[in-house]
Order: sequence, then C-alpha cells, then structure tokens
Amino acid sequence: MSPRFDAIGLVVSDMAASVVFYRRLGFAFPEGAEREPHAEAVVPGGLRLMLDTEETVRSFHPGRQTPARGGRHSLALRCADPAEVDAVYGELVGAGCAGELKPWDAFWGQRYAVVQDPDGHEVDLFAPLFAPLTGP
Repeated sequence: MSPRFDAIGLVVSDMAASVVFYRRLGFAFPEGAEREPHAEAVVPGGLRLMLDTEETVRSFHPGRQTPARGGRHSLALRCADPAEVDAVYGELVGAGCAGELKPWDAFWGQRYAVVQDPDGHEVDLFAPLFAPLTGP
C-alpha cells in the first residue's frame, strides 16, 4: 500500500471569513460553503483544500488543543508573473487581510510575498522573476 497526497486541511475559527479569503485566491468553494462546518474546494490536478471549523474538529477529537494562531505551516500559490504577486497582495491587504511580508525580489529568483488568512495561516505568493530561457 502506498498512501497518496490528496488534501490539505485547515482548521478555521470563522468559516465565512475563510471561504471569502480563499475564494479571493481562486479556490472554487461551492455556494453556501460559508455556512457549513466543513467545506472543500478541488484544485486542478484533484488536490483538495478542506476547511473545518474548530467545533467540527472537537466533535470527533474532543481533547484537541487549539494551536497558537497560524501554527507552523503555509500554503504557497504561484502567480503568473511578478506583477500578479503585487496585485494579489495589494488586493488582499486592501480587503483587510494581514500582510505578513510585502512583495520583494527574493535572492532565490522569485517575487515573493506573504499574507495571512483570517486564522493567521500564512499564504505565500510567488512568481519567477525571470522567464526561463528557451532554445539557443
């Protein structure tokens, strides 16, 4: 048997705020997801982003301790180009989301920025600074 990577799950304190945030980033949550205790969005390739309220998780794991805001993980989203990193960052911060790291040209060759979702999970936005060379 070989398990395969299928989904990323986040525990959220406010489902509506989280669904709105991730919809802004292009995740296609179904209508009404903001009112549900569990919501899923399928991304190209079949991977799923799953959101569960704290109450839902406590219903089957009553001893679970809520970790510090944000925890120790992040999602990374590739943008089409460096300008899109700036635009998406600006849109999210303009909508009231916390900007963790303003867009900058990273030494590893990416335009890179970090925002926080409503629960403090970090979302990295990045794009290659230079188009790859093609042919001689």
